[in-house]
Amino acid sequence: METKRQGHQEPLEQRVLHFIQEHHLVSSQHCLLVAVSGGPDSVCLLHILVKLQEELDVRLHVAHLNHQLRGAESEADARYVFDLAHRLGIPATIEQRDVKAYQAQRRISLEEAAREVRYTFLAQAAKSVGADRVAVGHTTDDHIETILMHLIRGTGTRGLRGLQPSSRWQSSGNSLTIIRPLLPVSREETVGYCRSHRLMPRIDTSNLSLSPLRNRIRLQLLPLLKSYNPQVAEALLRTARIAGDDLAFLDEEGARLWGEVAQRQENTIILDKARFLALPSALKRHLLRMSIEKLLGNIKDIETRHIEEIMDALTKPAGKRISLPGGLNFSIEYNQYLLGSDPAALSPFPSLMAEFALKIPGKTRLPGWHVEATIIEPSVVKGIGLINNDFTAYFDLDKTGDKLVVRPRQRGDRFQPLGMSQPKKLGEFMIDTKIPHAWRQRIPIVCSPQHILWVVGWRIDDRVKVTENTKRILCLKFERG
Repeated sequence: METKRQGHQEPLEQRVLHFIQEHHLVSSQHCLLVAVSGGPDSVCLLHILVKLQEELDVRLHVAHLNHQLRGAESEADARYVFDLAHRLGIPATIEQRDVKAYQAQRRISLEEAAREVRYTFLAQAAKSVGADRVAVGHTTDDHIETILMHLIRGTGTRGLRGLQPSSRWQSSGNSLTIIRPLLPVSREETVGYCRSHRLMPRIDTSNLSLSPLRNRIRLQLLPLLKSYNPQVAEALLRTARIAGDDLAFLDEEGARLWGEVAQRQENTIILDKARFLALPSALKRHLLRMSIEKLLGNIKDIETRHIEEIMDALTKPAGKRISLPGGLNFSIEYNQYLLGSDPAALSPFPSLMAEFALKIPGKTRLPGWHVEATIIEPSVVKGIGLINNDFTAYFDLDKTGDKLVVRPRQRGDRFQPLGMSQPKKLGEFMIDTKIPHAWRQRIPIVCSPQHILWVVGWRIDDRVKVTENTKRILCLKFERG
């Protein structure tokens, strides 16, 4: 995004109009909310949009929020915005919110609290006046500061883009399209515009404080960087443009590959392990961010370190789990990766939290299961053989007894899988048969007082199998329901 400094012959209003048209920021015959703090940037924005209102074919509505952080100064800002909107003939919504109380409640930084409260207010104001987007006064200077802020905090390609002409904000059921018509305009130009039109904008003295990171970047870091490279601003803007081009390519490739690599089941995204691992690292990172954004609605809390932690774990053994912001977990299974709040929800088995006695013969109702136990004479099945399937199994009743229970697995469980001559640990069996880690605690285990008889869905115990000497056959059938 090229910035055109003072001295450019094209009037500021025309540059803003061309930028709006180039990026399709405004829809005609719609209401456009304009966020006005009272400072030079937002006052310049409002004044220009009033001039362009007819050409853009939009209705304007001003929104101002008193954050209650600067006492009388904040109240004076609100009065200034009200008077300015009235003078320009634009309706206004002016409210106040207790940002400090919100900060204490959420235990976040004051900057983050102010931002969340402000955009929640703007989303609600937009909805109340029928606006589908809000215009904010971010300039090229804000764009450069944002790039540096992302670099300091640690960012990937997405963060290097800085601010975009339009973006989507979403939080706690509120959403909003944010447009930035002044992005090709410098802060120096907005101040000059206000001066030439005698608009007398408010000066926010908190912008002189070195406490917020953005202020330290503006007042300390940028002047220092300019002493090393007087053209550092232009260099950062070039970097942002290149990052934007790279990201556009990754977006296109990610969308093309999505159906081959990923699928969504309710609130979990499943990534095909073999296909995902075969991708270039850049696409892996991008697909991870896409997946998180689809689940959370945004990736504002996802930092580069979270993505890199996942990247480092991709070849780790099955069972590895990484906790992420937003209540998400990234789980590694044998043939797939699971991303969601509860990967166990993908298990074909309902949750099993207790022990239940089986009626033999008879029907037993378990949480999520119907279990039917029947006793069969060997003569009935002679000649057709006995075929165990995943959820039906046959046993020698005299070896099992009729005091059977169903329970989840327990620490130290062992059994002798069918076809084996020695018992083995149940955990080792589950690993060897590649049972997904998230499923293991949900698998029903049928037990006698002596030992495990059946890992339902996988294998019976060799010691209770039907043989030629079996006199009575126990058939157990599990059905979901």
